[in-house]
Amino acid sequence: MTGHSEKQYCSSLPHSVWSADWIRQAEPAAAATLGLSLYSLMERAGAAAYELACDRYPASRHWLVLCGHGNNGGDGYVVACLARAAGIKVTLIACEGVRPLPPEAATAQQVWLESGGEVLPATSRWPEDVDLIIDGLLGTGLGAAPRAPYDALIEAANRADAPVVALDIPSGLLAESGSVPGVSIRAAHTLTFIALKPGLLTGQARDWVGQLHYSTLGLVDWLAIQSPQIERITAGDLGRWLKPRRPCSHKGEHGRLLLVGGDHGFGGAIRMAAEAALRSGAGLVRVLTHSENIGPLLTARPELMVQRLSDDILQQALDWADVVVIGPGLGQGDWGRNALQQLQASDKPTLWDADALNLLALHPEKRQNRIITPHPGEAARLLSCRTADIESDRLLATRRLVAQFGGVVVLKGAGTLIADEHGQMAIADVGNAGMASGGMGDVLSGIIGGLLAQKLPLYDAACAGCVVHGAAADHIAAKQGTRGLLATDLLAVIPHYVNPELAK
Repeated sequence: MTGHSEKQYCSSLPHSVWSADWIRQAEPAAAATLGLSLYSLMERAGAAAYELACDRYPASRHWLVLCGHGNNGGDGYVVACLARAAGIKVTLIACEGVRPLPPEAATAQQVWLESGGEVLPATSRWPEDVDLIIDGLLGTGLGAAPRAPYDALIEAANRADAPVVALDIPSGLLAESGSVPGVSIRAAHTLTFIALKPGLLTGQARDWVGQLHYSTLGLVDWLAIQSPQIERITAGDLGRWLKPRRPCSHKGEHGRLLLVGGDHGFGGAIRMAAEAALRSGAGLVRVLTHSENIGPLLTARPELMVQRLSDDILQQALDWADVVVIGPGLGQGDWGRNALQQLQASDKPTLWDADALNLLALHPEKRQNRIITPHPGEAARLLSCRTADIESDRLLATRRLVAQFGGVVVLKGAGTLIADEHGQMAIADVGNAGMASGGMGDVLSGIIGGLLAQKLPLYDAACAGCVVHGAAADHIAAKQGTRGLLATDLLAVIPHYVNPELAK
């Protein structure tokens, strides 16, 4: 091991997320504040990665270290030196570049060679007894698909039986967006340096990162005085948004929420949204829906107030409500279009989801007191682009949605993004693959609407709602797995997360 008494890496992640470009530009000044050279930071990165590899794979005796022609490769050379000094067999394969290595990486390579290490070319045959691979091929500066010989090495690493520890980011995964334009290393563990980058938490990140760890490289005090660009939010944050209720509070204090939707054949969507709002603590929940849904909704959940949607009743309900949710099961026919048009004349805070968003795409309008919750397909329709364009840069898509439609945007998916017009942005680091099932979005709309009715500001309600939603799903998945998880399974668990004092 490294001889240090304290861990040089941490598996409990921070809440600040930074642009990878910003980190690279700020790194020299950050090192200078501590009187460190950039090579000293490289040594710290390599030592932290070596320690992680030893901790996670203590029985591994033959490491294959893959080094690129940049500072990520320099980190790999440091890891190789430490492993070789500890008696571990090391095979190191490096990619050549048309330019000289950066000074720090060149120094690390020279130290490796002077220790007796050998640098094999990228075309070398891999040993058969390798039991751990260190990925130091491509770092956070990558902006396009990996080219030869990097792509071949990445594919070979993914075919190998040995697990992979990635340095800073899995090679091929874009640090700013989490997209994978070509091939990417599928890591078992990723150790990122200095700070979290958005591409490790959203987009396709979860398919490639494995378990994420980080090391500040000793720059924690410097980071503490910077202003983070994005916030990572988890269940641990719920207490700051959701305070215990006053003992003498009454239902009127907890909001009157109106939900509009559930056209013919789509009553399930509005029912899930409405019950999720109740479970989230809304004081009174009223549903306007197709007449065929009234009996089933009242039978399933008698705490709801349910009426047939008509012009007169909708206007009266809009006057009554504090907050409105529209979209679940709404449809795009005249029934839904008419309701949305009538709602647009109201100045009440609203949440638009599902077909309300599809109708918004046909007639765009901007308003400040609204939350929209598109999935990537709906976002593509709103921005008149392809779904692939949304997924290739989810952060940019979210900012474009805010600029065009105003208010607060929730771009759903793995690593849901929340943003507002004031520049705030968060990544909800919760949720799992079991949520890829029908009705999950309806439940999310109900949760956020219920919190909005309880007088949370729009951005806070969106953040808290996304965390409650994902944390509830994680709670269930931990017990029964992800396959077969239903949206309605979340309803019984939601109260645990909207009452965060219970978790203390």
